[in-house]
Amino acid sequence: MPAQGAPVRVAIVNDHPIVVAGVAAVLEPYADRVRVVEIVAGAEVLSEVEVILYDTFGQDQGDGVDLPTLVDHGRARVAVFSWNTEPEVVERALALGASGYLSKQVTGQEMAWALQQIAAGVVLRPEDVGDCTLPEVGSWPGRERGLTAREAEVLALICAGLSNQEIAERTYLSINSVKTYIRTAYRKIGAGSRSQAVAWAMQNGFRPERVRVLRPSAQDPRSG
Repeated sequence: MPAQGAPVRVAIVNDHPIVVAGVAAVLEPYADRVRVVEIVAGAEVLSEVEVILYDTFGQDQGDGVDLPTLVDHGRARVAVFSWNTEPEVVERALALGASGYLSKQVTGQEMAWALQQIAAGVVLRPEDVGDCTLPEVGSWPGRERGLTAREAEVLALICAGLSNQEIAERTYLSINSVKTYIRTAYRKIGAGSRSQAVAWAMQNGFRPERVRVLRPSAQDPRSG
């Protein structure tokens, strides 16, 4: 737990730099309560933090998340951040060691509150935070072209070489829903085939990268 009155130290994890930077920006106005000290893409967390916020964009969800590695023998609590809030997916993640599961439809203020609660040892489910009626927060590749978070996620998984069936299994969507997201995403980016979509995506932020940004410790009131 953080020292009394000190902000919760948080690391944000995902393989796409645009995604982690977008989530960090959402939390920036609440730095007096939640301080993002590290954003990580494709690497392990190095900083001493109370909570690791795992963003599922283009990544495993539910029981596919490598929670034992993220939790690191109790070094930090893990909050899964996803737009997939099916009860069975949430419960599997919690059973594997997650301390909270947040919907991407929370506001920045709700997210900051939730991370404080998780740092204090409270286990949170999506229904415990907000009413989930707002658009997804943060950012993702292709948003400037009008891609929704779901469309962008499916496109990222296509770039990873997954078939439509594998995407459905990874995202817990029906195969028909996956095909619909593919069709609407292709229309927005002007792609007529899978190879054209991959070529466009690789040039527009969908390539996973290894990036680490450590926030200066001098900004942390506990750094002395």
